[in-house]
Amino acid sequence: MGLADQMADFFEFEAHDTDLSTEVVAGLTTFLTMSYIIVVNPAILAPALMTDPAIAEAYTIAQVQQMLAVVTILASVAGILVMALYANRPFGLAPGMGLNVFFAFTVVIGLGIPWQTALAAVFVEGIVFIVLTAVGARRYIIELFPEPVKFAVGAGIGIFLLFLGLQQMQVVAPAPDGTFVTLGEIANNPVASLAVVGLFFTFVLYARDVTGAIILGILSTAAAGWALTFAGFYDRGVLTPETLTGAQYDITPLAGAFVEGLRDIDPATFTFVVFTFFFVDFFDTAGTLIGVSQIAGFLDEDGNLPDIDKPLMADAVGTTVGAMLGTSTVTTYIESSTGVEEGGRTGMTALVVGLAFLAALAVVPLVAAIPQYASYIALVVVGIIMLQGVTDIDWQDPAWSIAGGLTIVVMPLTTSIADGIAAGIVSYPIIKAAVGEPGDVKPGQWLLAAVFVVYYYVQTSGMIV
Repeated sequence: MGLADQMADFFEFEAHDTDLSTEVVAGLTTFLTMSYIIVVNPAILAPALMTDPAIAEAYTIAQVQQMLAVVTILASVAGILVMALYANRPFGLAPGMGLNVFFAFTVVIGLGIPWQTALAAVFVEGIVFIVLTAVGARRYIIELFPEPVKFAVGAGIGIFLLFLGLQQMQVVAPAPDGTFVTLGEIANNPVASLAVVGLFFTFVLYARDVTGAIILGILSTAAAGWALTFAGFYDRGVLTPETLTGAQYDITPLAGAFVEGLRDIDPATFTFVVFTFFFVDFFDTAGTLIGVSQIAGFLDEDGNLPDIDKPLMADAVGTTVGAMLGTSTVTTYIESSTGVEEGGRTGMTALVVGLAFLAALAVVPLVAAIPQYASYIALVVVGIIMLQGVTDIDWQDPAWSIAGGLTIVVMPLTTSIADGIAAGIVSYPIIKAAVGEPGDVKPGQWLLAAVFVVYYYVQTSGMIV
């Protein structure tokens, strides 16, 4: 029996009505659509790490981005291998969009928590996820949270990403009149001008279903910035990084940093951060798995994914390994649907995605040449895609519309995913009781809402960070 036959037997090609060539094409398609994370994740996390004086003194931001690119690849591969060889599903994994923003801008930069402690929170979340997945407790956790909050989280994160992306592209700027934000001076700002052109070019590629639209948009925008610089229109440091460094593959400063983060923590704040990582990761992954599985025809007659604990375990392992290496939460990617649409049905598709990520290690030095405004194009595009979740909310039901609406709106207005989730969870039982339907609220939902109320009272009173 040849290697191809052995792979066919292992991945059960015949049972899933597929073949090796179909699976390879599907895997490459999925990789191209999600490969932007190799560039974007470092761009998002690097500013958080640079808040550490020791890191900022020893490394340039370009070097930190290269280290993070390596870590991003390795963490993705760890989760993908479990998905391929244990779960036998055609899903790709990588550090999650939204979760990396929460890690960097809310936890580290916003709350002032050391990045090592934030990694420790991700590590603890991963371990909890592994344990709960192993004992099959997923369905109990899902039942605890209000449905409108679950459906609204994706859209809320989408607006958060979109807003952050426009800020970093300098399209949105602080308003001098006290209204907080306004449209930036795009015409007089070369960064904003090129970013807008690059963004709409990416939109065009995406609208025309071009495979790898986001990564092509990022690379094209970066190339245009370099071309304008080499042509003498702008000096280095305007549209391009001011300096470039040699290849940086040493991830020693990041790997194992979570251990240091576990030594000195504030229990209340740390618990809330762990909870938020866990909550968003859990439901983001579950929603993605169900959505992509529906396209693939994996769901049973009750709309459930058989053996869902296996792909959830891939997410849990990837998150734990990623924290140990130095990156934020790993999750299943909705872009996996592109590979499924190409016919991918087994773990072979995921295995090809993982091998493609490994091959990408060769181009890590190029990450430092991509300006941040180009990378943040991905946040705007992905943010708009994530708005699809609003269609799942029953806007005619007051409890749904208020809880879902608050979840969506509070996230970008407070620049905190956690605050948005809390707003939805607290409001749901109150509105249900107000409309005469307290019986629809589980005791655990009242308890969870009470916990959030107490936490925010203590936090805003200045008693904790």
